[in-house]
Amino acid sequence: MGSIRFDGIRFVAYLEDHEPRHVHGFYAEIEVVLELNDIPQRNVALANRNNAVRPGNASRSDVKRVLRIAAAHFDELVKLWEDAHA
Repeated sequence: MGSIRFDGIRFVAYLEDHEPRHVHGFYAEIEVVLELNDIPQRNVALANRNNAVRPGNASRSDVKRVLRIAAAHFDELVKLWEDAHA
């Protein structure tokens, strides 16, 4: 497992996790699974799964914060994923 912290959010890439490239963001009491797509465009999005946000009733503002911070640190998060899967 590799992890890194930005602005109070811990991002984790699990060693045996699956494609597509993604990280788990932990903030307050929530977990947000984020896909890191399209390296040239540096696109960060909620993972395409039912449980991309846990718990399901997490604050929208907290989820948006995780997305915003992840987008600001896209390159570092891609490196985190790649290092965990090298």
